[in-house]
Amino acid sequence: MNNERNLAIDMFRGLTMVLMVFVNDFWTVFNVPHFLEHYATWEDGIGLSDFVYPMFLFAMGMSVPYALDRRMARGCPMLDTLKHILKRTLALLVMGVFIMNAEEGVAWNKGVYLVIMLVGFFLIWNQYPQDFRWKKYLQWAGVLLLAGLAVAYRSPDGELLHAGWWGILGQIGWMYLFASIAYLLCREKPWILAILWAVFCLVNLSVTPMRDHAVWIGPNILADMTEALQLSNGHSIIMALGGVITVLCGRRLRKAQWGIALAAAAVLAVLALCFNADWIYSKNLGTLPWCLMVSAVSVALYALLRVLEKKGWTAWFKPLSPAGTATLTVYMIPYFFVALWIFFIPGIPAWLTGWVGVGKCVVYTAVCIGIAWLLTKAGIKLKI
Repeated sequence: MNNERNLAIDMFRGLTMVLMVFVNDFWTVFNVPHFLEHYATWEDGIGLSDFVYPMFLFAMGMSVPYALDRRMARGCPMLDTLKHILKRTLALLVMGVFIMNAEEGVAWNKGVYLVIMLVGFFLIWNQYPQDFRWKKYLQWAGVLLLAGLAVAYRSPDGELLHAGWWGILGQIGWMYLFASIAYLLCREKPWILAILWAVFCLVNLSVTPMRDHAVWIGPNILADMTEALQLSNGHSIIMALGGVITVLCGRRLRKAQWGIALAAAAVLAVLALCFNADWIYSKNLGTLPWCLMVSAVSVALYALLRVLEKKGWTAWFKPLSPAGTATLTVYMIPYFFVALWIFFIPGIPAWLTGWVGVGKCVVYTAVCIGIAWLLTKAGIKLKI
């Protein structure tokens, strides 16, 4: 088994998280150039923001073989591995639900909700030293905080805490569960994973509205099953499995990896262009052309990062490394800033517009990464 640390995956994940923090701050400025934003549901195109979530799923998929192979190399029983997968999935679901409910609105003070939520997260899932005797007490304190927050939560309409669409972290949790189980079952026959990826591409084409809003196959048991399994029209699992398959192909190819990766990216891009004749590029609809084009960019970027890793040209990534190794910590930091924003209720200065506003978002992203670095040095790092 190939269990060495793959720095290219850390760099890919880190760059994706940097972009996520960057684009998620656009709400604090005016007149962001359109190509940087999310495109509207029926607007045929892909903005920079539309790449972030699927590329994060792709990165998650790439990490699955390495993470699970390391466990198996240490001799971990299969049952323990399954428990580990379920534990990580549950953590992502819980965090996703609390964040989703915050984003939908809180009847009382949303800033207070966010602070309590984040303190609970860090108490439960902080990476404590092995010999830290207060670990269990702090984790139980975090559980009680979240339990109390769940009971006290009310939406502006009076609704209780609910799952809804599970939030971004929850969706990542479901895809992690599916991709991990699929890998465990098919790791000896990776061609099955490729067939599974193709099947979900067909599912996507079958149930996703076309340009004229028509659907190949109307409401049916297949669509109902994918919805019940939190797979929607298959777009998320296409990205996650794409990451798994990319890593497995890289392991098997000893020569000309760069050329083969570019060829694969080109094929994906051409397929995206072909399907774009009948389906638009749309993140909100999760169309196949959008999946394939993002996959093409992801494969090409990963191949480039792999080359840089092998040549030792990675010093440029050091300032961004917390985003790749303390990813979940970086993801949570902006919610502290949102809470501060709510407490002090500032207005948005009129001069924070256009490229000046984008520059502010760049600085903000750097600050978040810097804070994550300081927290890590202080022994505070989310780890699930």
